[in-house]
Amino acid sequence: MWAIEVDDLTVAYRDHPVLWDIDLRIPPGVLLAVVGPNGAGKTTLIKAILGLVPPVAGQVRILGRPYAEQRKRVGYVPQRGSVDWDFPTNVLDVVLMGTYGRLGWFRRPGRVEREQARQALDLVGMLKYADRQISQLSGGQQQRVFLARALVQEAEVYLMDEPFQGVDAATERAIVQILQNLRDKGRTVVVVHHDLQTVRDYFDWLTLLNVRLIAHGPVAEVFTEANLRQAYGSRALLPVGVGS
Repeated sequence: MWAIEVDDLTVAYRDHPVLWDIDLRIPPGVLLAVVGPNGAGKTTLIKAILGLVPPVAGQVRILGRPYAEQRKRVGYVPQRGSVDWDFPTNVLDVVLMGTYGRLGWFRRPGRVEREQARQALDLVGMLKYADRQISQLSGGQQQRVFLARALVQEAEVYLMDEPFQGVDAATERAIVQILQNLRDKGRTVVVVHHDLQTVRDYFDWLTLLNVRLIAHGPVAEVFTEANLRQAYGSRALLPVGVGS
């Protein structure tokens, strides 16, 4: 069974296609980067998979079924810039939000869930900030908290929209290690990513987009000069040593 299946997906804003006729099959247990130039539709692809933007055509299945039936099996880390960080809540409560899906509407998080949230914060190096207001954290710290919120969901499929945006090198390395550990446990992790220099070091699968699908598959097969030039244009600066 595929972790994510996308068939004939087209998304448009005001009659302008943002994604056009996308077909994807993502296997379970991979760490995949979605890469492409600005305006390529990377974030839109993530949102369409999650049902956050309506498609003009096509369908998406997660673990063989529509997302609406699989919500509890999917974790999501949005772009940091899309979140209202002034919302008055502390770090632990933000992470506890990740337990709501499996608790349902009528059960409140209890001792077990609070311990799971603290463990997730410890994993991302943020436990000592558990009582801090989320608005008081740096950008990198906020990103770690949202990663902890996703981890506490204990999902099978994770979708992350530029989780390295605005973080320092140490935080980026820590997050990569967590994502690789998730993959090694059989989870599927899909990451919108912008840094071509780190694709080969961080990921094992790659989706190259520029409104249309340029290429998709293992990094060793897809991360080539020809594919990158098709996605970014002939004058794009490419990483040193990219194969032809």
